[in-house]
Amino acid sequence: MDQKKKCKILISRMTPNSEPQATIESGDYNIHYLIASSIIYICISEKSYPRKLAFSYLQEISHEFQNSHGTDALSNSARPFGFSSFDNFLSKTKKIYQDQRAQSNLDRLNNDLADVKKVMTKNIEDLLYRGDSLDKMSDLSSSLKSDSLKYRRRAQRINLEAMIRQYIPIVGAGLIFVFLIWYMFLRR
Repeated sequence: MDQKKKCKILISRMTPNSEPQATIESGDYNIHYLIASSIIYICISEKSYPRKLAFSYLQEISHEFQNSHGTDALSNSARPFGFSSFDNFLSKTKKIYQDQRAQSNLDRLNNDLADVKKVMTKNIEDLLYRGDSLDKMSDLSSSLKSDSLKYRRRAQRINLEAMIRQYIPIVGAGLIFVFLIWYMFLRR
């Protein structure tokens, strides 16, 4: 009863600027609250109960309430005890979260999620490194392509110069021979 009175005082002091979720110590108990869509969800637990588990419970409750009664809850036409059908879900969820196995399952699930997060982070880092390597390879291949075009043009010019050097004496001798023949026989 003492905790319920403290919850009523807490609700009366809530403002739109209040923290969206918090834990308040109250004697041997903790009062956890969550504000979602202008609705306050409260959970009273023993101090030994894990805070993460309490907020997981409140988030599950708020999510289900929004799915089943979201539009009705915010309208002015909400009637007292209009959400009594939600009590069944509250009872079932409360039993699940009171069970110690749920806590160990949640811890195991959190550990599994942490492992998956590590693997995904590693994969993303590898992809970023590969992307960086691919960018470097792309830059190298484009510079190699431009260099190969330069070398190809240079090789063609060198081949032309070599051909000219090889055949210039023969062409020169041929021209002199033609000039001599013309000069001796065709000039008259």
